[in-house]
Amino acid sequence: MSLHVEIIGQGADIVLLHGWGMHGGVWAAVAAELAHERRVHVVDLPGMGYSDPVAPCDLAHLADSVAEIIPKNSTVIGWSLGGQIALKIALDHPQKTSRLILVDSTPRFVQAHDWQAGVAPEVFREFAAQVGDDYRETMTRFLGLQTFGGASSRIALRDLKERFFTRPAPSPAVLRDALDILLTTDLREQLPRLQQPALLIHGSRDTLVPPDASRWMAAQLPRARLKIIDGASHAPFLSHPAVFMQTLNEFFGENN
Repeated sequence: MSLHVEIIGQGADIVLLHGWGMHGGVWAAVAAELAHERRVHVVDLPGMGYSDPVAPCDLAHLADSVAEIIPKNSTVIGWSLGGQIALKIALDHPQKTSRLILVDSTPRFVQAHDWQAGVAPEVFREFAAQVGDDYRETMTRFLGLQTFGGASSRIALRDLKERFFTRPAPSPAVLRDALDILLTTDLREQLPRLQQPALLIHGSRDTLVPPDASRWMAAQLPRARLKIIDGASHAPFLSHPAVFMQTLNEFFGENN
């Protein structure tokens, strides 16, 4: 098993982890900005983009495989599913993570009797049922969900689709396994163990992961800062890039 990692720039190490069914190319603009002063590691998660799959494909093995190839004391930025992997790396491999930045992520994606800051499980099961039949159409709908509601949603969706379809498509099995991670992961009880400084960024109009998920995490994490980006949906680094980068730079300045 080998992971595809693009490394650009020089300086302190930053790792970028993408979301479900995506690849590192979605971070292109962010990576270019960060690389002016830092060494940026843009990872294709296992089985996605140019990376080989890992077996079994569960959260622990995904986190272990990424932790193995990133430097110690990295700032790890994770978006959506990538945020859950970043959390798992910080919990299981704390020496690899000096700072944690979670973008529209959550400790638990699906609703439960004690967790309303999630979506109905049927949303993800529908994708799992359809992805093998028409991958491109299913992913186009998924990309639409990730940018819906943002103030610049059309531009964000166009940029996301352009980057998404430039690399090999993951297999249906990889996508279903990753969806299963979203359906079953619950990291809520483990969050108080995290001691790293954390920045939580969330779009106010995110319809896939409710902003209350980040609000809840901010209250649980010992050293967390929360930024809700007004008008943004599930991909604020695409729809609101200037505010997103300003938020990152402020956090870096406070936690050198």
